[in-house]
Amino acid sequence: MDHSLAPVLPLETLRAFEAAARTGSFSSAAEKLNVTHGAVSRQIAKLESWLGLRLFERGARGVVLTSEGQRLFLRTSEAFALIADTSDRWSEPRGAAVVRVSSIPSVSGLWLIPRLSRFEAGSPPLRIVLHVDHRQTDLGDEGIDLAIRCGRGAVHGRISLKLFEEWCFPIATPELSERVGDGAPARLLDFPLIHDSDASGWRAWFGARQIDYRPRPQDRRFEDYNLVLDAAAHGLGIALARPPLTEELLMSGRLVSVDANTVLNPVSYWLDRPVGQPRQAAMELARRIGAEAGLDPRKVENFLSGG
Repeated sequence: MDHSLAPVLPLETLRAFEAAARTGSFSSAAEKLNVTHGAVSRQIAKLESWLGLRLFERGARGVVLTSEGQRLFLRTSEAFALIADTSDRWSEPRGAAVVRVSSIPSVSGLWLIPRLSRFEAGSPPLRIVLHVDHRQTDLGDEGIDLAIRCGRGAVHGRISLKLFEEWCFPIATPELSERVGDGAPARLLDFPLIHDSDASGWRAWFGARQIDYRPRPQDRRFEDYNLVLDAAAHGLGIALARPPLTEELLMSGRLVSVDANTVLNPVSYWLDRPVGQPRQAAMELARRIGAEAGLDPRKVENFLSGG
């Protein structure tokens, strides 16, 4: 089979295969890797489909490598041994207390990182491994326990819980805010506006004031909200505050409110998990995230039970 144009399999797939081959059990491999049995099973199925080969014979007492599986096991063992010999490599923490969390750069940098030590502290202590990615991946296949994303609703193939919404308002540096002054909302159009890849927030804010806004040449567009705030903090224009992502910048005084009018962002924040029984550490972290977001604990427990 020619895979020259096919996407490269993620390392997690080969790691799941190597663990299952070494232990002779998908359940033991899942325990070793701190993922669910279903995650290992899906990774093996993905690998077998990609190779077009059966790698394991499934039995009541575990799994046994086929001849093709034996050959692949030898190659992967050699490859992992070579990687292990690299002195400056980074090893991802593993253990029962490790929780793998995926999110986009803005949420990771502006909401998760400031709260990371608080989420990890407590009883039991947790270790969060953060995966920053724009892609909407299959959480189970990637071995991700939880994901925090921006979106307009639940995602198929995941169990989702709305964390919070955000009421947006214009912000700028104190110097630019003084130049903007007070008055009708349309005065903001005399200055460059900054938005991320989606200008729907500004459209909604002006639309609530009966103004039809469309991005203009003098406005600035950045792919990520982190850059939107950096640009605003350097005086390049007016941005929309998206609480709670803007808490620290507003508290520091680098950015201030330009107009008191707010609008509900069409996009909300969601906590996702794969279908199936979550690991205990993931359940504990979900409870801590829910408490930080001010959610009713019963909603979080319903999310964890899959109800």
